[in-house]
Amino acid sequence: DWGYVTLGTNSSVWYGATIRGDGNKVTIGENTNIGDRVVVHIAKIQGDSPTVIGDGVSVKAGAIVHAATVKDCAIVGSGAHILDGAVVGSNSIIEAGAIVSPGTKVPDGEVWGGAPAKMVRKVTKEDIESITDSAGDMVELAALHAEECEKDYAALAKDEEEWEDRMERADDYWKKDSGSDADDVLGQGAPGRIFDNTLANPEEGLKRKE
Repeated sequence: DWGYVTLGTNSSVWYGATIRGDGNKVTIGENTNIGDRVVVHIAKIQGDSPTVIGDGVSVKAGAIVHAATVKDCAIVGSGAHILDGAVVGSNSIIEAGAIVSPGTKVPDGEVWGGAPAKMVRKVTKEDIESITDSAGDMVELAALHAEECEKDYAALAKDEEEWEDRMERADDYWKKDSGSDADDVLGQGAPGRIFDNTLANPEEGLKRKE
């Protein structure tokens, strides 16, 4: 929690996005991604509406969710606007650039588009799979970005050196050592790899022949 904003587990807020909970609450569920340059805001002066975004939601780049509710497992397309008091149902898709007018109720399992937004069709099985995949992919990508952003200069320099080495070295040429193995014996590798074979352990070879 920070101020009036709550962000759920494994959710991510991407570069340039703004979430303002000044005067009312913004609640974002788990496994949800708020894309680049998205604006999430509330209403306090004209009306009194929080913003609630559920679990497994993808809000794509440049969209606006203002004093509205987006239920679980939905996609808000790039540049779409969800305006004051609107409710987007579960397993629904708001197409890119659509304007969901204030107070509009989008039922579960529908695709809406246009300005003002209207129903285009019902979602398909493939649409629902795409919604789930989109949220899952962004959870993984967010974890990767977090890992990379935590690296210091030395780690970044090492990554760059290894990348340049891979780019310049022929596939059939000697591979650069990946680092020492904690189980290494005299530079020959781990015992399980160098000793557990029929040459070093002939008894095992006789057993296999039997």
